[in-house]
Amino acid sequence: MKILNHTLCQDDGEPFPFVATPNRGDKLEHKYLVIHFTAGRSAESSIKWLANPRANASAHIVIARDGSITQMVRFDRVAWHAGRSSWQGDVGLNQYSIGIELDNAGRMERVGGHWRAWFQEEFPDEEVLEAVHKNETVLSGWHTYTPEQIDAAIELSSVLVEKYELLDVLGHDDISPGRKTDPGPAFPMANFRARVLGRADDVEEILVTTTGLNIRTGPGTENPTLEGSPLPEGTQVVVMGSQGNWRLVTVLDTVHDVMDLEGWVHGRYLKLAELP
Repeated sequence: MKILNHTLCQDDGEPFPFVATPNRGDKLEHKYLVIHFTAGRSAESSIKWLANPRANASAHIVIARDGSITQMVRFDRVAWHAGRSSWQGDVGLNQYSIGIELDNAGRMERVGGHWRAWFQEEFPDEEVLEAVHKNETVLSGWHTYTPEQIDAAIELSSVLVEKYELLDVLGHDDISPGRKTDPGPAFPMANFRARVLGRADDVEEILVTTTGLNIRTGPGTENPTLEGSPLPEGTQVVVMGSQGNWRLVTVLDTVHDVMDLEGWVHGRYLKLAELP
């Protein structure tokens, strides 16, 4: 894909689907890329809402769960995706950032043995990650992203970063902490940023497991194991956080056919990876 006249196009110059929204501003000063989840029922419903003047909100891009991309605002114009926000001294990130919305139901609640979104639709266990948001202390359910979405977002974001010389990739929860939770714990932000920005200083130290190691929804053996457990000996991980002897990790390998796995492991069974 490539960008022509601030519009996303295929390699042959054919534009991606474009659904224009009236919810937009004037010229954009390119500094950041901000990732969101839609917290909606579907990409189609979210696009329809963001195109409605009553929404008073928009985004430059919406990525569906099958990886398909729809543009709604040209990349040289302000979209109303960030709201009350700040980062590195910049206040009001609408003015300084491109916004990508990923079709995702967001936070889930456990009701009657099922995971339920705010719009009352139920989701199977395999589509939900139990985790503590980095700005919170309570374990919640979070709708997972599809590999197709992540791949599409990485490809698009890499093009945007190169074209507009963007400085960083952020979550809505970074620029509006306490007010917003998207894209949430189910989004592999550290790995995503490293792959999109391609900077050595964005990649944390890589560790490997020293034995078969369960990966859990929270820091402690009382928490359930995640799909992908146990991690095989030698699995590469990056540490995202810690609580006592437990480490919140992003798994860099595909484990038992599971990609972009994040969860908690005991730090005793991790060691620095040997350099090639």
